[in-house]
Amino acid sequence: MSEARIRILIAKPGLDGHDRGAKVVARALRDAGMEVIYTGLHQTPEMVVGAAIQEGVDAIGLSIMSGAHGHLVPEITRLLKEKGAQDIPVLLGGIIPEEDFAAMRQAGVFEIMTPGTPLADIVTKFKSAAATRTDGGAHP
Repeated sequence: MSEARIRILIAKPGLDGHDRGAKVVARALRDAGMEVIYTGLHQTPEMVVGAAIQEGVDAIGLSIMSGAHGHLVPEITRLLKEKGAQDIPVLLGGIIPEEDFAAMRQAGVFEIMTPGTPLADIVTKFKSAAATRTDGGAHP
């Protein structure tokens, strides 16, 4: 019997239309043996949380380049808590000013990655996040 694969949701919430970085990260995670669900562009917080719960993911990766992270991330983490899914770690990537890191962590973000973060580091961060799940991580 094979070990369950880590399942990751990659989402582009808000009106951000730049998804090259999200696709590169999704490919790196797949190459590392993870199962990746990519939701596509222009997702609402409700759509992101709904997809994460429906897909039974081990972590959520948000890619935000638009500067709307200050609104979108707290709303996503609030909805996760409201739905009883607060144990799904949220990782944030994109253009996130360093002065916003504390607010993002306070909102519940597990890790923050900015442009230039090596793909190997991103893979390691997702593996670490998935390992924190209260149900032990990966789903069958």
